[in-house]
Amino acid sequence: MKETFAWVARIGADPDDDDEIRLQKSLLVVCALPFALAGAAWGLMYILFGEPLAGMIPLFYAVISLLSIAHFGLTHHYHIFRFSQLMLILLLPFFLMMALGGFVTGSAVILWSLICPLGALLFDKPSHAPRWFLAFAGLVVVSGFIQPYLNFDNNLPSEMVIFFFVINLIGVGSLTFLMVSYFVGLKNMFEKKSESLLLNILPKEIVSILKNEPRTIADHFEGASILFADIVNFTPLSATMTPTELVELLDEVFSQFDLLVEKYGLEKIKTIGDSYMVASGVPRPNADHAQLLTSMALDIRDYVSQHEFCGHKLSFRIGLNSGPVVAGVIGQKKFTYDLWGDAVNTASRMESHGQGGAIQITRATYELVKDNFVCEPRGTVNVKGKGEMEVWFVIEQKNNLA
Repeated sequence: MKETFAWVARIGADPDDDDEIRLQKSLLVVCALPFALAGAAWGLMYILFGEPLAGMIPLFYAVISLLSIAHFGLTHHYHIFRFSQLMLILLLPFFLMMALGGFVTGSAVILWSLICPLGALLFDKPSHAPRWFLAFAGLVVVSGFIQPYLNFDNNLPSEMVIFFFVINLIGVGSLTFLMVSYFVGLKNMFEKKSESLLLNILPKEIVSILKNEPRTIADHFEGASILFADIVNFTPLSATMTPTELVELLDEVFSQFDLLVEKYGLEKIKTIGDSYMVASGVPRPNADHAQLLTSMALDIRDYVSQHEFCGHKLSFRIGLNSGPVVAGVIGQKKFTYDLWGDAVNTASRMESHGQGGAIQITRATYELVKDNFVCEPRGTVNVKGKGEMEVWFVIEQKNNLA
């Protein structure tokens, strides 16, 4: 059964189709085939109850629909196949209603024509669907005008007329419900994907603002900590690797850093080449911003020292600083959440003036973490743009001491 269904779904498929067209084609074929078989059964039922003309209409529909499917399988002309299927489902109920004597004696069979504009939403461009709906509405209006001239009884028993009423109402209602559910499901899926993508780029608080408040996002944080981590001797290392190996190495390293960011509830700001930037205390203020970021720095140092990445041992320079920052979103396309301020620049200098395998911090950070971490003074370092600065190396957490 699965093999048969897969074969039917591939009728008219083209290797060059994109995912959307491929899905439209397979769905239309899968829907058209049972509709044709149902039309044949419907026609035989009318013939058995003494309505040969009414029976021939759905039988004719079944034959033309199957020929349309066969033609599509041979030629792959989707637009012809789509037009023929939509036109058949639009006109069949109208002619069947006339053959049965009108709205009532025909058990409101013209309702099936409503599937045409609904199908156009699914299988055609959405902008084309209103045309098909106007065609359906036009047929209903015409049916109202010609109703007085179709005022005759057919051979169907009253019980059968009621039965067909029930079948037509349930059938059209069910298909309408399924189609609406399908579109709602797609809408929810796309919304979830879009939100997931945004959350991979921006903090959730910023995503919420972007969705609900069309304003410039810029906030000042009096207390925050920033970390920069950079691979030592990355340029000569990259020269010995293929592009794929290089990307795989960075992906492996930074994916682990991402897990640490999540572990400590921090905010990854960006990666620039082999440099990794993290902030603590933004966009969620936290009194322990320096302690959390320092703990992550120790985890980075220890993890890198104990592992190989794509067969290579790595060493990172890690720099931290704390202080006031401005955070916001810039750009209209490919926008990013970024930080600005002297505290950010100084954190970057701590990394670039640091040592491999060491975590270098400023006095601002040292004053916030000295009670919880063992820090070793390095002395003063001549920092570009800042002059002589006192710096410390973070050794370990104090509660790790024996």
